[in-house]
Amino acid sequence: MNDSVNICLPCGICCDGTLIGFVQLETEETASIKVLMDLEDTGDGGFFLQPCKKFCDGCTIYSKRPKQCGLFECGLLKSVEQKELDYDNAIDIISLVKQKRSAIETQIELLDFKLKSQSFHFKMAELKNVLKRKKAKTSLTKKHLELISDLEQLDTLLSEKFGVTLY
Repeated sequence: MNDSVNICLPCGICCDGTLIGFVQLETEETASIKVLMDLEDTGDGGFFLQPCKKFCDGCTIYSKRPKQCGLFECGLLKSVEQKELDYDNAIDIISLVKQKRSAIETQIELLDFKLKSQSFHFKMAELKNVLKRKKAKTSLTKKHLELISDLEQLDTLLSEKFGVTLY
């Protein structure tokens, strides 16, 4: 991948749990990755939940990252590589996703949802179920409806630009 089109390192939304909830490891790489980070053992390999503990303003294990991390290419990266989208526009889309995610996280705190998931990806699935139950029991407030709208907008953006949906 050419550095001029490498949007992965400034992006990181696959590593921070926005796009992906976990990374599955192949059996042969489990031992070497286990040295670098905590893993959940599945008997025939392992996995780790997102957000990745090795992502902090960039991947700190990029040259030794798991195979699945190296193989993953989101739709936005593919669009840049195929010159359907230029680097600056891609960075603008990434910024928009990060802003929407931040706004949703703020709304979750303000509405005092007690979500168990650490990964934003799984947190959104959990939130969808909480909102469904709340809607069945009572009517939703304007703030709840705004949150649902923001979730739908983020999901549409991730689906259209990255090829991944939240739920």
